[in-house]
Amino acid sequence: MASCLKTLLSAAPLLFALTLSASAQPFTYTNARFGTSVTFPDEVFTRQAEPPANGDGMTFLAPDGASLAIYGSNNALEQTPDQLADFVSEGLSVTYRKVGKDWVVLSGRDGGEVFYERFEFGKDGVIHAFLLKYPASEPRPNTTRSWVPSPAASRVPDRP
Repeated sequence: MASCLKTLLSAAPLLFALTLSASAQPFTYTNARFGTSVTFPDEVFTRQAEPPANGDGMTFLAPDGASLAIYGSNNALEQTPDQLADFVSEGLSVTYRKVGKDWVVLSGRDGGEVFYERFEFGKDGVIHAFLLKYPASEPRPNTTRSWVPSPAASRVPDRP
């Protein structure tokens, strides 16, 4: 049931706009309801937002205004990756869109923020996701070596 996020995080560093030190301590969040799991530097996202009542995930907040939402959902509408990409893109300025057999990546602008969002279609109709947002005014430094997959995600085969 644990997903995916090796692929999620292997693509994410290209778009992350956060300054991360090489000494950042990893923190793994795993959603108990859906099994979605992501490991990230805990010194970047230092606070948690109030958790949603339905237990579908958690949002972590950074002092510079960035946020990282990690969540899962049931694919109740039985959407394909293309259909989900279309649905999620509504009202956003999407500048990058890539859809695979069982995943979606979207990036662009949402008002004054830059966003990067990835969805993985898992087993049993679950969609695993994360959404990174940061103020468009923030610079975009290199973060390639700063994000690592969770141990559960390392069992997922590499995909494009």
